[in-house]
Amino acid sequence: MAVQVTIRLLLERAGHSVVTVSDGRNGLALSQTENFDLLFLDIYMPGMDGFETMRMVREQRPQLPVIVISGRPLTAETESTPDFLTIATKLGAVSGLQKPFRPADLLAAVTDCLETAGSGTPSHPTGGVASST
Repeated sequence: MAVQVTIRLLLERAGHSVVTVSDGRNGLALSQTENFDLLFLDIYMPGMDGFETMRMVREQRPQLPVIVISGRPLTAETESTPDFLTIATKLGAVSGLQKPFRPADLLAAVTDCLETAGSGTPSHPTGGVASST
């Protein structure tokens, strides 16, 4: 929840409209009825995890860019820990952020994603960002 609030505050201060939801199911439902420029998903969410949510969003809105975040290590600290952010980007996420992340990294990921998608820039947002973190 603290990460969700942080993301919201950082993006709103940068001029974005932000909508947050509590879990993957709510994020999926909202992405079906609202027109967002970008979707943030945490890999680990209650109910429906980020991988399943991303898969279902990609089926319904394949052009919607997704940025995933995770508290798991980017590179396995032990041999048994998978690299979830790399897996998510291979499955279609535009970018991945390791928690904890720096505010500048978050804003850079959003800017890059929106510019690549042609949806606008932080100084001229054209929609919202949904966060299920």
